[in-house]
Amino acid sequence: MTRTIPAPRLTARDLAQIAVFAALIVALGLPGQLSIGSSGVPITLQSMGVMLAGAVLGPRKGTLAVIAVFVLSVAGLPVLAGGRTGLTSLASPTAGFLLGWIPAALVIGILTARMMPRYRFPTGFAINIFGGIVVMYVFGIAGMLLRTDLGFGGALLANLTFIPGDVIKAALAAAVAAQVHRAYPGVIPAPRRRAEPALAAH
Repeated sequence: MTRTIPAPRLTARDLAQIAVFAALIVALGLPGQLSIGSSGVPITLQSMGVMLAGAVLGPRKGTLAVIAVFVLSVAGLPVLAGGRTGLTSLASPTAGFLLGWIPAALVIGILTARMMPRYRFPTGFAINIFGGIVVMYVFGIAGMLLRTDLGFGGALLANLTFIPGDVIKAALAAAVAAQVHRAYPGVIPAPRRRAEPALAAH
């Protein structure tokens, strides 16, 4: 019978790290936002904060940091870029991108944790591309399909302009994560190796 190992409780240090990265995501929204074209999709630095949360803190703490920002925004606090609240963002055609923050951080965190204990920039960069662009754009485009008259091709084309900037964010997040993990090893615990099953006695 398989035994379920309970997740370890969050320590005071864990909670502090979650709070710091939630504050970082909010701070990255202070420069505001820039909208290009008619799609209404804003360019912000907060998506890089989502990548950093997963890449530096891992799946559990990184996702909780993003959830904290999401909850604060839905509660009506103007913590999103441009002084927006979550309710404002969720009512817009770009709602899917905000919702995509959580799975993006989770995917980046899970894949980064599998790479540990040694963080490698090329692999981390690829992980950020997958989680921070592919996963987030899946949610973002799905939201646009539900909220606008654009077809899939139109929604995809409307977002192509933003990909180069997001690639740069993914590279910067990987570079920062590499430095953090080099200076503070163990922020993301290395994956546990499964013990080899004992051979039955004959």
